[in-house]
This record gives sequence, C-alpha cells and structure tokens, in this order.
Amino acid sequence: MGKQQDVGEPDRHSGSDVADHRPIGGSADERLALAQDPTTPQMTLIDLASDPSAVVRKAVAARADAPAQALRPLTRDHDRQVREAVARNPSASIANLMRLVKDADRWIRWAVAGNPACDESVRRVMSEASDKELRGLLAERRDLEPELAAKLVDDVSPEVRERLGTHTHDPDVITALLADRTARVRKGVARNPRTTAAQRSALAADPVVDVRAALVRTVELDEADLTRLLDDRSVQVRLAMATSEIVPAHIRQALASDPDEMVASAARDFRPGSGTSSAVRAPRIAHRPTGAGAGRPGRATR
Repeated sequence: MGKQQDVGEPDRHSGSDVADHRPIGGSADERLALAQDPTTPQMTLIDLASDPSAVVRKAVAARADAPAQALRPLTRDHDRQVREAVARNPSASIANLMRLVKDADRWIRWAVAGNPACDESVRRVMSEASDKELRGLLAERRDLEPELAAKLVDDVSPEVRERLGTHTHDPDVITALLADRTARVRKGVARNPRTTAAQRSALAADPVVDVRAALVRTVELDEADLTRLLDDRSVQVRLAMATSEIVPAHIRQALASDPDEMVASAARDFRPGSGTSSAVRAPRIAHRPTGAGAGRPGRATR
C-alpha cells in the first residue's frame, strides 16, 4: 500500500460514518488478534485505534495498510510505544511524520529518521533540530540532499560532522570535511570508502594518530602510502596495519620484523577473519532498548 494522504477532513469510506461504529467487544487478546488480522476491514481498524489497550493500538499503528484516519490520532497517543510504531510505519503520511519528528520522546524522533517514507521536508526539519543525535542520524543517510549535506558540514557538533564524513557520497562534502580542524571529523572521512587516492594520501600524512590508524583499518591504500606508513612514528598506526584485514600480505610480512615486539607479534600471529578489522558500519536505525535506561542508537558498540 502506498504512502497515505493526510488531509484535514476525515477519510470517507462507503457505508456508515465512523461515529456510528460501536466499541468492539471481546477480550484484549481477541481484539489484538483482530488488529493483526490482515483481513480486518479498515473501518474496524479505525475503531481499534481507540481501543483501551495500548497493545491493540500499537498493533494498529504498525500496520502498513492502516488508514490515515486510524494513524492520525495515534501520533498523539499517550503511550509512547504506540507513537513510535507510527513513526516506524512506512505508510505513515508526511504530516504524521512531521508531528512525530518533533515528539518530546527522543526515541520517537529517532525512529522517524529511519522511516523510508521520510522525505526532504521532514529531513529539513531534522537538520534544524536541537537534537544532536537526530542530526547525526540524518548525516548518515545515503539519500541526503546536497543542500542539507552542505548545511551539516558546518554543524556545531563534531560528532554530526564525523558521521557525515563517514557516510557521505558527496565528493564536495568529503573535500570540505578533509579540511575540518577537528581530528574526529577527519577520522570519519578516513573511514569513508568513497575518498579518492589523493585524499587517502593526504589522510595518511595526517598529524593525528587516530586519523591514520582509522585509515589503514578501513580503506585500501596505494603502495607508496603503505610503504611510508611502515615507518610511521606511532606504534598504534603500525599495529592497526598489522591487524587490518585489507592490508596486503607483503606489508604485514614487513611488519613481522617491526622494532616494537607487540606490532611484530600481531603481524606474525594475524589470521584472516579474526575480526580485528574496523569496517564501516551501515547507518544506524534507532531502536528503543528493551530495558530501562536510555542510550543513543548504536552507542553500545561505538
């Protein structure tokens, strides 16, 4: 079912008006089964959207075929899990997503960021939000408009710029972030597989150890750059090379005689598939943790 139209007037269906419908009887389990049944009529789903059970309302909110008249009131539901289900619903209207991207609950705002129905108008609101994590999730989107990407290049948060640097496909954005004065931003660019050979050479000469280490773990470098890095002044960089999945075997063999025994031992003992390489993660999709406490999406492994 396509994305829904959310208009000011109530949806019109053949048959009786919604106001004529009576509350649906049965136990909560029976009403939940009805809400999940793909054959349940849309007018019944509208009734179930006002069910006293939040579990039933959440089931309606998650249905891609739920009518707009059912989803609209659920964007203001007092239960946050119900609102979050609408925020993740790929058939949610732009108007509903606009409401939810401004929700007081951050997990609901973050869920909107991962919704495939999120369009440029919603992304523009995200780019102007005070929520740093929301802007960071926006920065990781592959389909980010050049205008919004250019705006995030100057974001006040280095973390947002770092995430943009890692995930952007825009060569102009990569070029701009290479000149960022904050090392963590350049470290983000160093993880981006869409950098040019010349840009990687520049990053291989970056004065900050973390930038060079991230580079050798993540992207393939020219022979000349790898040869220079064999004599890198930082043990951390040489150790990153020794344990990187993408460093050629002859470079690792050279590191087996490194003056630092930790580097030499790591090179000699390296086994492909050992999981020591640092690959670029796909953009994160925010999911509320099941337990109490709230972190940000992906923070447990970051």
